[in-house]
Amino acid sequence: MLRVETVLGSRNDPALHEAIHHLEHHHAVEFVTVAVGDLDRRRLMARTDKGEEVAITLPRDQKLHDGAVLVLDHHRAVIVRAGEQRWLRFTPRSASDALELGYHAGNLHWRVRFDGDDLLVAQDGPASAYAARVDPLISSGRVEMSEVAE
Repeated sequence: MLRVETVLGSRNDPALHEAIHHLEHHHAVEFVTVAVGDLDRRRLMARTDKGEEVAITLPRDQKLHDGAVLVLDHHRAVIVRAGEQRWLRFTPRSASDALELGYHAGNLHWRVRFDGDDLLVAQDGPASAYAARVDPLISSGRVEMSEVAE
C-alpha cells in the first residue's frame, strides 16, 4: 500500500512538468481518480489505475485537486484525476418557490451553483434521493427537476 501525506504540487507546475513528461513516455504515470465531492477530504483510500491501493492523509493546509501530484520520483508519478461531476437542475415556478427551494438546499448542505433562475445541485447519489428531500415542491408542480447532460 502506498501512503501519501502531502501534495507535491500540480502537474502543470513548470518545475514538475518535465519530469512527469519523461515518465509519461516510459508509461510510468499512474492516476488516482477521485470523485469531485471527495476532493475536499483530507483522509481517503483509493486505488491507482494500475491497481495499487493508496492511503491519503493530508495536513489541514493541503487539498486535493485535479492534477495534484502525490508521488514523483525517478521511477513513477501518481497524479489525481478528478471524476466527472453530475448535476441536477431544479427549476422553480416563482420567486417564492425559489426561496423555499434555496432554504431546503441550504439546510441539506447541497453543493449548488446557479444558472439563471435555475438551481444546479451537485449529484453525489441517485437523483431519486434528492427528489425525495423536496418532494412536496416537485409533486405540487412548484419545482421541476431534471438531470443535466454535460
